[in-house]
Amino acid sequence: MHTLVEQILAEPQANILLQQVQAVLAEEQQRRERFYEEMTEQQKVEFINGQIFMHSPVKKRHNQANLLLAKLVSTYADLHDLGFVGIEKILITLTRNDYEPDICYFNKEKAQHFTDDQMKFPAPDWVVEVLSGSTKANDRGVKFKDYEAHRVQEYWIVDPEKEVVEQYVLQNDSYELLLKTGQGTIASKALSGFEIPVRAIFDKSINLEALRQIATAN
Repeated sequence: MHTLVEQILAEPQANILLQQVQAVLAEEQQRRERFYEEMTEQQKVEFINGQIFMHSPVKKRHNQANLLLAKLVSTYADLHDLGFVGIEKILITLTRNDYEPDICYFNKEKAQHFTDDQMKFPAPDWVVEVLSGSTKANDRGVKFKDYEAHRVQEYWIVDPEKEVVEQYVLQNDSYELLLKTGQGTIASKALSGFEIPVRAIFDKSINLEALRQIATAN
């Protein structure tokens, strides 16, 4: 980020560039307000860099991985009263863009201020995106940068085809790849004490056993 600012400031026409950017962003914000007015609860849509992205139906493997991991995360968070877990239709409103991540977690301090009728949410502490053909470019690109810039503490990218999870953790101002694997265990840094077998995200029987362990350990 600082390098980009330095590059702009090094240009003699920096003020002109700034004026042009401000004009584009002002027009973009108008489109964003229309997006809020026109979106419905039935749609899964995101507003990214001025464009509206409509999500198509997902494959079974995507849905299953999302569901299996969501059950584990939400059960653990509920049992330990650790905050709020949102699934799929939670609109995350950042400085410029709006996302509906597959899974997101807000710690108790943030979640205690949420209302039952709330439809827009701040940056979470942890985000999970399950890759699909139509979303993987954004999941690895603009979303990665945006979550990082807004200090989302932890970001998991789940690949349901390769059955692999990538765990990124914020170190200072940048994401560090802490783990990339399809085996062994994975422990969240944002959700204290949450540790599961990686295979529990992709295998129903392993998932059930992990759920039992979470329930009995409480």
